[in-house]
Amino acid sequence: MSDFTAEPPANIEELKKLAGDKTNYKNRKSAVEALGKHKCQQSKDILWRLMINDKVYAVQNAAFLKLQAFGEDVKLPRKKKGHLVKDINKKLGRVRDSLNEEFTPEKFNEKFRAMYPEEFDIYSFEKSGKFNQWVDNVLKSLPKK
Repeated sequence: MSDFTAEPPANIEELKKLAGDKTNYKNRKSAVEALGKHKCQQSKDILWRLMINDKVYAVQNAAFLKLQAFGEDVKLPRKKKGHLVKDINKKLGRVRDSLNEEFTPEKFNEKFRAMYPEEFDIYSFEKSGKFNQWVDNVLKSLPKK
């Protein structure tokens, strides 16, 4: 007897929305957890998409583990090295240039989240405790406006 049900979850539409929320990796991870309890085609399809396409490696890995538990023939994608988002330095420069000369890390992060919510989500997770230090280093390396 397995721990899975073959029926789609009653809240499949809500889980699809959570899985598609590119601005909050926590929502995508919780969707993976819920979908991992339902071995139906819809769950598998969403988990495959997250495993292949999600930019946050922890979400990819969680989806991989759920698919593997379902007995799917899966291969864990490699963790990306280097820039996770194309032109991230230019985007950080645009955020800096949209602010006044003097700004706090909090002000910068607010503006970054507002202008580029998907990129903010990816880097705030991947850089976790070193996020502000990373932003500071990138900003120092950018040409002055």
